[in-house]
Amino acid sequence: MTTRLLVVQHEPDAPAGWLGEWWTAGGLALDVVRGDLGEPVPDRLEHDGLVVLGGAMGAHDDAEHPWLGPTKTLVRGAATGGAPVLGVCLGHQLAAVALGGTSEPNPAGRTLGIVPVRLTPTGSEDPLLGGSDGLPAVHYNDDVVTTLPPGASVLARLPGGMPQALRFGERAWGVQFHPETPPAVFEAWLLAESVDGPSGEEQRALDAVRAAEDELRAVWRPFADRFAAVVRGAR
Repeated sequence: MTTRLLVVQHEPDAPAGWLGEWWTAGGLALDVVRGDLGEPVPDRLEHDGLVVLGGAMGAHDDAEHPWLGPTKTLVRGAATGGAPVLGVCLGHQLAAVALGGTSEPNPAGRTLGIVPVRLTPTGSEDPLLGGSDGLPAVHYNDDVVTTLPPGASVLARLPGGMPQALRFGERAWGVQFHPETPPAVFEAWLLAESVDGPSGEEQRALDAVRAAEDELRAVWRPFADRFAAVVRGAR
């Protein structure tokens, strides 16, 4: 029987990217639901695993983006029920909020470009992120998790001390960074915010992401494979 992932995508320019490519190559089937297009987000998980992607909205912006509430309900049920869950950037924040935490704008401002993963001692022993200390990771986020949900563990921290990765339960994780994002998508995010093109800081961040493309693909493919193994093992 085919192993199936449900993927919640929030924006046209924030797809599963490399993660989707790697999972599909490994034999997993991806069913993508687009709440932003009016597609209904199910209230319970019928798939073998759940992935919630990033987006420009905030994790508390349910009034402006009405599918976010059902997405949090879905995440809560999946994570507390022991299903494999991975939240990426906004998905990481949505998982934290769904399980009792909070997310707010980072007081240090936007995190942009390549930021190395800095594991905590707990993260060093984690089955998904263990071994990733110091690896380059793509960031593009204004918000961060500011209050942890009950029982969550910090696996990695940003330079300012905010969570860079969390574990919410036996098989539920969130990462503030973007292991799925190739340079072309990163550039599209920058261009979408400015009619005059990237600023100097943004261009330097884009150049760094472009220069790291081969390394990013090499170091995050094992992460994708490990999550796939968790999904298969939970069936």
